[in-house]
Amino acid sequence: MNRRDLLRLFSMTGALLALPAGETASGAVDRLAAAPRTGVVDAAGTAEFAQLNSHLWRVFALSPSKSRVLPLVRAHLDTLTESLQRPQTSTVRKQLCALTADLFDGDRYTDAAHCYTLAATASKEAAAPDLWACALTRHAFIAVYERRFAEAAPLLDMAATLARRGDPCLSTRHWVAAVRAETFAGLGDLDACHRALDTAAEVQHLHGPVHNGGWLRFDGSRLAEERGTCYVALGRPDLAEEVLVGALGGTMTSRRKAGVLTDLAMVGVHRRDPDRVVAYADAILATARNTGSGVVARKLRGLQPHLAPLLADHQIQRLDTEITDLVGHRPA
Repeated sequence: MNRRDLLRLFSMTGALLALPAGETASGAVDRLAAAPRTGVVDAAGTAEFAQLNSHLWRVFALSPSKSRVLPLVRAHLDTLTESLQRPQTSTVRKQLCALTADLFDGDRYTDAAHCYTLAATASKEAAAPDLWACALTRHAFIAVYERRFAEAAPLLDMAATLARRGDPCLSTRHWVAAVRAETFAGLGDLDACHRALDTAAEVQHLHGPVHNGGWLRFDGSRLAEERGTCYVALGRPDLAEEVLVGALGGTMTSRRKAGVLTDLAMVGVHRRDPDRVVAYADAILATARNTGSGVVARKLRGLQPHLAPLLADHQIQRLDTEITDLVGHRPA
């Protein structure tokens, strides 16, 4: 798919979301007045759109390559954008905004930033605090992935405030807390990290459907691996290893397993144990080769600079070379 076209579509949809209810894109009013009122969406139409959104999320979750879903998402977004160009009732417009926000997710960071900014705008228009909080949290994740934790923190503060206004039966505030915990860990604040992890763990006391499987997927099943990741970031291998080994015994996707293995390899780095590092990192390499996953490749790329203190070991040298061959030039 053409990236320029995708960004153009983001810009167009963002402009439409910014228009007051009842207004349409420039030049469209006269055309609409002279034409039959086709494209006006009713409650049944928004229900069909919602059903398709739900289907796309299921396809996304099951697809081994997330990029394959993008053309389908783009086609549906085109339809939603066309609907936003036409006069709709205030209720339907809010529903369309919510559906537009629900649709966005991404992997490439630049495109993802556009997605999440637009999703936040749409969520605000839809008066949907849970959706808005999730959009801000996903935006903050970009900074977390790039280890720019100070930039993530204020976005997550806003997300936490919005989540408190949301549906108390949903896990929104708990997911925000889990991401905040990782951010506090990155900032070296152990106490704040523990408090956030405790808040995230309260999801286990919720009853009924706590998420929708789409824009909100947090159900507490990843708490152990998230806690382990935080302890690794804080330089506490003594706290991390038992939690991570326990998480590794559960059922998880190959990408999640690679994340746990990466953290366990980091425990080996902290303990200056080349055998432990190699055992876990070789398993990640095998996953990367078998799946072609960009996420798993990034895990290896993030691990590689930490191998430097152990490079006197021949096995670590071999591992370092294999990671470079797989993911590209060794980082400085």
